[in-house]
Amino acid sequence: MKSFADLSAREILAVAIASEEEDSRIYSTFAEDLAERYPASSKVFEEMAEEEKSHRHMLLQIYEERFGPNLPPIRRDDVKGFLKRRPIWLTKNLPLETIRKEAENMEFQAARFYEKAAGQTTDVAIRTLLGDLAEVEKGHGKHAGELERALLTEEAREEEATTNHRMFVLQFVQPGLAGLMDGSVSTLAPLFAAAFATHSNWQTFLVGMAASIGAGISMGFAEALSDDGALTGRGSPWLRGAICGLMTTLGGLGHTLPYLVPDSWANAFWIATGIAGVVVFIELWVIAYIRARYMDTPFLQAVFQIVLGGAIVLAAGILIGAA
Repeated sequence: MKSFADLSAREILAVAIASEEEDSRIYSTFAEDLAERYPASSKVFEEMAEEEKSHRHMLLQIYEERFGPNLPPIRRDDVKGFLKRRPIWLTKNLPLETIRKEAENMEFQAARFYEKAAGQTTDVAIRTLLGDLAEVEKGHGKHAGELERALLTEEAREEEATTNHRMFVLQFVQPGLAGLMDGSVSTLAPLFAAAFATHSNWQTFLVGMAASIGAGISMGFAEALSDDGALTGRGSPWLRGAICGLMTTLGGLGHTLPYLVPDSWANAFWIATGIAGVVVFIELWVIAYIRARYMDTPFLQAVFQIVLGGAIVLAAGILIGAA
């Protein structure tokens, strides 16, 4: 890789042209990705993409005047310490605020590049253009704000806020809730069956750990492989899988950890079982609250469904273990 200080004026312009072209494509990708979810913000990024194209045109014009039509095969990735851009495929289905912050970071890096590049060239015309572009990139944050005020009406902002909430529920709440429900409820039967069959806290803890981790792995892969998010807008399948798997494991560990009470304690089994029972009660009420808060399920209905289901599974585990 070449050092930035070793770049000639021709190479600096070539890198700048390639960078503006790539940034334009990134903004166009942002706009395309946001078109269905946030149409008003999508238009903002369309405008920014067009502006990057105009910058490329100015750079290309002065390059052809100085060096002819042939661009050297150098890009910013070939220069040490140069600004990096995330691959386009990593930007799909990002939250709106994350995309906006990414764009701000891109403009900040571009402004610094043009400032440094302007100080390195001795050609007056090139130096002037690079300096002007540095000022333009610095003002892009303000320009983006002006575009947002022009395009994002109050109605559009309300629509985007509603969409943002829906995306949060689809991408985070749903997989997390599914995992928490599975981990909290499905592990009750094996855990309490082992507890009442062995009356050994340590043995029960091992069974609970195995059930929780096994369920977490299973649910994580099931969620990740069930939907790639392309049509449903549910985001990255691996992110959803990780959330679902983690919450499944945590749901099972909640009532497993009380069985770390040493067997040497007096009434250790009943102490651990009592604590586990309280934890189960709290878990089921938390699940009912989340369902009521985010899934538009009436709270009493959610309580009845979750607590009743959990109680049945718990009773089944105790009966099997005590048989």
